Amino acid sequence: MKNRDLQKLVEEISVEYFNKRFTHLASFNPRLRTTGGRYLLHSHNIEINKKYLDERGMDEMIGIIKHELCHYHLHIGKKGYQHRDADFKLLLNKVGAPRFCTPLPSNQIKRKMNTIQYKCEDCHQVYMRRKRIDTSRFVCGKCRGTLSYQGFLEGESKI
Repeated sequence: MKNRDLQKLVEEISVEYFNKRFTHLASFNPRLRTTGGRYLLHSHNIEINKKYLDERGMDEMIGIIKHELCHYHLHIGKKGYQHRDADFKLLLNKVGAPRFCTPLPSNQIKRKMNTIQYKCEDCHQVYMRRKRIDTSRFVCGKCRGTLSYQGFLEGESKI
């Protein structure tokens, strides 16, 4: 799917579910990592994470587009467009859009792969960290004992 196909899809969804035209730009943004899409307040454009189409499929992407169109139409209509606003929650339910998108499987794998394990030598408390720590400076939060580096979790990579 190219940007022009996405633009056409967003315009069709806008008319079908909101009975309003989408008159700005919709495009894929390869720099988005943890979010499915975003609505830009100043330009009124919508950016979509293409990874969601590749990993989760068209249904998930349509849900993300509906969500971003809720932000768009409420902001244009000068109503509450933020996640916490009642107008936003009401419109989400009306069009069947998700409030949050499901996490990508590729991001879940990366998160597990970067887990480092430390263990207290005195009370045997286990700590999991994403970054290495200096064991000569840090101590156990439970008993103030010495921490020892246990390595990455078994079966995991150092990536």
